[in-house]
Amino acid sequence: MLIDVKSRIQEDGIQELLSYSVFPDPDRLEQTIQQYKEDLNLWLYGYESEGILVGIIGFRINDEQEMTITHLAVEPESRGVGFGRGIILEIIEDMHPLRIVAETDEEAVQFYRNIGFVIRSLGEKYPEVERFMCTYEVDGDIDED
Repeated sequence: MLIDVKSRIQEDGIQELLSYSVFPDPDRLEQTIQQYKEDLNLWLYGYESEGILVGIIGFRINDEQEMTITHLAVEPESRGVGFGRGIILEIIEDMHPLRIVAETDEEAVQFYRNIGFVIRSLGEKYPEVERFMCTYEVDGDIDED
């Protein structure tokens, strides 16, 4: 189940989850936390399983209903069992985007490919680091029971 955790961003558990999706640098994490505090257009949701927060998604949605994922992470012990996919499916159901985009690295690109995103290389945006643009066109026939 997705829950809004933006107001809880100072909690250690929220920050730890967020840290999995930012460059491993305490200053970068602090900058990211400040962005969520200050930017009213950034959303931050946690994903609970059996009462435990196991994942997090940060995003923004523009006027054309295009969602840009800014952060997506699942705690290491809970990876590979479908929580990431569940986060994407629930966010589609809750927020009704028409398109979802995410920029990612080689480590996460297979996750996006496996759930139906179209992948395009952006080349080496940083020295020796290839980045990818992942795009998903949401089917209007999603079951919203």
